[in-house]
Amino acid sequence: MMLMRDITRTQTGVRLESRLLKVLKALATELDLSLGELLEGIVLHAFEDKTPFSATTLKKIRALKAVYGLDLTARDAHRLREAGGDVA
Repeated sequence: MMLMRDITRTQTGVRLESRLLKVLKALATELDLSLGELLEGIVLHAFEDKTPFSATTLKKIRALKAVYGLDLTARDAHRLREAGGDVA
């Protein structure tokens, strides 16, 4: 049995690109996770240089990206700006 860890969560007002958020929310629903749990898992895996997704989940992500028109890639990270000129 997996040992559960007690933690404290904080509500935050993070801003994300709209299509990215739609894909994340849909994926969280597919995996029966909250959006926060999904993001925690992604970040904790990234901090340990581990991939957070199985091949099956990556296939789901590709399908969801197509549904929501998400064409951004890792190359676009840190090069996004909000419509209207504000740097994100």
